[in-house]
Amino acid sequence: MTADEVEAMFTRASGEFSFARWGRPIAPIIFGVDDASMPVLKGAIEAVVKLAGHELTDTDPELGANLMVIFVREWRELSDTPKMCDLVPGLADLVGRLEAQGADQYRLFHYDPDGAIRAAFVFLRMTDEMARQPAATLALGQMVQVIVSWSDTAFKNRSPLARAPGSDLAVLKPEIATLVQAAYDPVLPQSSDDAALALRLWARLERTG
Repeated sequence: MTADEVEAMFTRASGEFSFARWGRPIAPIIFGVDDASMPVLKGAIEAVVKLAGHELTDTDPELGANLMVIFVREWRELSDTPKMCDLVPGLADLVGRLEAQGADQYRLFHYDPDGAIRAAFVFLRMTDEMARQPAATLALGQMVQVIVSWSDTAFKNRSPLARAPGSDLAVLKPEIATLVQAAYDPVLPQSSDDAALALRLWARLERTG
């Protein structure tokens, strides 16, 4: 991955560079799946957090859960979820947009005053195509997209996942895994809107490579 490619991973379609990682331990909670799928989903979350060298916790002292993964059959179910409108401002408008777009996923971040990720919501509408994916693959793909605040175009035309050689299991692409590790280097800031940070990230990839 070149320095320009690293910069593009955090440059929004509107042209602004924006990088943030979690500044607090991640306390996940999952809604809308059966008990059998829960350990698989949690295992994928744990794997990405461990890769980043970050921490998991049972409870965030301020928020309780700060990573919510919510599975629905139809977007309108979000409007019927108690207190969801308090957590997601403009929920009714969001549901309308997602329905109009035929979207099957949406991610929303909240940030602390210093710019670090404070909380994240992952909304997944279980289409037939999505339901055919193994739970571990689905969770891994979503978790890597909330471990840092990527550009809104970073994975628009490519997946962060690859198939493990000789297996049907999905794994993170090596360049994405290495970039996640670089993003959590304690020397780097937890957030930045300065594109020069991309060079510092790239330098860490070069050393690893």
